[in-house]
Amino acid sequence: MQIAITGGCGFLGHRLARALLADPRVERLVLADVAPARPFPEDARVALLRADLSQAGMAESVAEGADVIFHLAAVLSGQAEADFDLGMSVNVDATRRLLEAARAGGRRPRFVFASSLAVFGPPLPPVITDDTAVHPHSSYGAGKAVGELLVADYSRRGYVDGRVVRLPTICVRPGRPNAAASSFVSGIIREPLHGESAVCPAGPDLELWLSSPRAAIRNLEHAASLSGEALGPNRIINLPGITVTVAEIVASLGRVAGPEVAARVVFREDPVARRIVSSWPARFDVKRALELGFSQDREFEALIREFLEDEAAEKAGRAS
Repeated sequence: MQIAITGGCGFLGHRLARALLADPRVERLVLADVAPARPFPEDARVALLRADLSQAGMAESVAEGADVIFHLAAVLSGQAEADFDLGMSVNVDATRRLLEAARAGGRRPRFVFASSLAVFGPPLPPVITDDTAVHPHSSYGAGKAVGELLVADYSRRGYVDGRVVRLPTICVRPGRPNAAASSFVSGIIREPLHGESAVCPAGPDLELWLSSPRAAIRNLEHAASLSGEALGPNRIINLPGITVTVAEIVASLGRVAGPEVAARVVFREDPVARRIVSSWPARFDVKRALELGFSQDREFEALIREFLEDEAAEKAGRAS
């Protein structure tokens, strides 16, 4: 089995690659990314491809020979809002190029498209269901909605065997803040744990729909494993998450790491970030996703503890 991951050297792509390499059926794994590669264990199956999908021929290089394509590459929400042309070039045009490359290859690969809860926007119903219409209030969300429709139609026509997974906000991400409007959700945990203050641009009452990195990786793998028959004609899945307020995040941080750590969170409203993230839904009916076997986190404190465990494991790996 040959697999390609766009955004393969990013946070989720890197973790997904490690998980996939545990499967002996994987013969070749192409990690395509515009950014330099993260350190990766020696594995003859891994091929690193520096690829800008906006450039001619790059999509074909990624799709060549692939049985499964995970399309994770994207311009994130804050950057897509600040730079409309870049966001559309990467989040819409590159998705179409990749689908066309998969179509031209004639292999009808399984195509896993990482979408987002940002395809929804106000006015929001109390709970998002599988029948809720998309209504994005950001250019990032609009680009993801276009990508969903493209994947669905290429699947309907038999060019790819597509499946769209709408990811919750992933928390806790390691590293430094990125260009996502939701970056603060990880930052208000990660930075205080590292002894730094963190600015929260939204009020404590803001509700969020969150998933741990571990659950996100399990769900991406599971999406690729499902048969087309199991999915049926509706190839779009609202992935499970948990609903948490900013206040509950800070309280959980205090319980896990102590009140002095939680006190490092400073509230300072940013109207742009607040407008984007408050337009996203925080409550979903995920009955279909659970029936299909997707994973759900149980409680928020576990996400913080998993982050600490993963950081400790990574430090131990670097030291060995």
